[in-house]
Amino acid sequence: MAHLGTRRRRALALPVGLALTASLGFLPAASATAAPAAPPASVVTDGPKLSYVVNVDGGRKTVKSVKKEIARAGGSIVIAYDQIGVIVVHSQNPDFAKTIRTVRGVESAGATRTAPMAAATDTSTGSERPLTAQEAVTSASKAEAEQDPLEPLQWSLPAIEADKAHKRTLGSKKVTVAVIDTGVDDTHPDLAPNFDQRASANCVTGKPDTTPGSWRPAAGESDHGTHVAGTIAAAKNGVGVTGVAPGVKVSGIKVSTTAGFFYTEAVVCGFVWAAEKGVEITNNSYYTDPWLFNCKNDPDQTALVEAVSRATTYAERKGAVNVAAAGNDGLDLAADELKDTTSPNDTTPVDRVIDPSECLDIPTQIPGVVTTSSLGAKGLKSSFSNYGDGVIDISAPGGDRTAYQQPDAPATDGRILSTSTGGRYVYKAGTSMATPHAAGVLALIKSKHPGASPAALKALLYAQADDRACTNPYDYNGDGAVDAVCEGGKKNNGFYGAGVVNALDAVRR
Repeated sequence: MAHLGTRRRRALALPVGLALTASLGFLPAASATAAPAAPPASVVTDGPKLSYVVNVDGGRKTVKSVKKEIARAGGSIVIAYDQIGVIVVHSQNPDFAKTIRTVRGVESAGATRTAPMAAATDTSTGSERPLTAQEAVTSASKAEAEQDPLEPLQWSLPAIEADKAHKRTLGSKKVTVAVIDTGVDDTHPDLAPNFDQRASANCVTGKPDTTPGSWRPAAGESDHGTHVAGTIAAAKNGVGVTGVAPGVKVSGIKVSTTAGFFYTEAVVCGFVWAAEKGVEITNNSYYTDPWLFNCKNDPDQTALVEAVSRATTYAERKGAVNVAAAGNDGLDLAADELKDTTSPNDTTPVDRVIDPSECLDIPTQIPGVVTTSSLGAKGLKSSFSNYGDGVIDISAPGGDRTAYQQPDAPATDGRILSTSTGGRYVYKAGTSMATPHAAGVLALIKSKHPGASPAALKALLYAQADDRACTNPYDYNGDGAVDAVCEGGKKNNGFYGAGVVNALDAVRR
């Protein structure tokens, strides 16, 4: 899920070249704050420039006093999300976090990165070659008249009976799914008809930028968010592919740096922005950098968990269901311990053994977020998908290597075909690709039940899912070795959660 090219990011990086994924009642609005007065002469301000989140526990007076102390500690406030008591700060004081944690009213504070702000490097793998227009026409030459040209190649739609659901409804234009990701190219002909500019922004700095087009990936940046958006809501318009909910709106909230990092301040901004704009669903096919898992016994990491938790809870309180990818490491997230060899990914990773009950992948393991696993064209857990009894909530098609799970004709590729930048279409696989299938089904449910609360929508999502029993023994490549063990019953287990999403059942209930 987060950083492109590493083990478990938004999209799976495989040898074949796949490009993959306790709220507080504070003040009513976010506020940008002017540059603070100069800190005391004793404060060091010539260290590396880092970004921090400061989580305040208290009301208006407490927030105001903490802001003053931030200035005294050598911090410059970027934006204060008073709604949730999270303040984004830049500082070159190496002791800023340590100092501000001692201030009355500060619950936690921590650096959102380990590299200086201008020093992150790009480790993305880039996208695979897109289909050309002629290839698209040739591949889809047998398409039925009522289908978009590339829909026959989208094996994932009939896998969740979305094709049948579309004969009943395409979804409501009153429903918006926010794609919190690398940005969305809203000029794509399959996305332009359904794009919600009002609910789109660039949150990379931690402060929303609504400059027209700021939500799009720049030249050379990842098309990941554009691919996700197409799976959710590519229009049924006689062009290209079809989304799971082709009649709903989709917005783009860009939270990824040019180098591909999803830092906490951007993620917090994304959720708060979506909440303020009243979106019904957020899609989160990433993890929050630089830590694969954020451990609560670390003062910096626990602050990141707290900040993102406040933001997701706020979004849900404002009416949004948050859906997130389970990750692409093939890990059992319910195990007693796990090894993390990739964190921090913006400087030098260290080997560590973590306790999954104390160290969380955020946002997907935050309570209330719908954690989505991936399955392939044969209906089995994808080879890369994370799993875990009591962790996975739902499962949806995310693709796999075609060599492992070959789709039925006319589809030819075991990955997920969707929109790319520049009007193109590409195949990708990952839990990043499963999550928008679940988000699309949720959008159809919300369309049918416009007054349903987030809790009710999640209950309906789980109720409509097709039960999928554990796959044991699980040997995805047929080499005779068991690659993972599924625990749980038919109705809820570590591979498929409550089951596999079903769009037709979603619109019939």
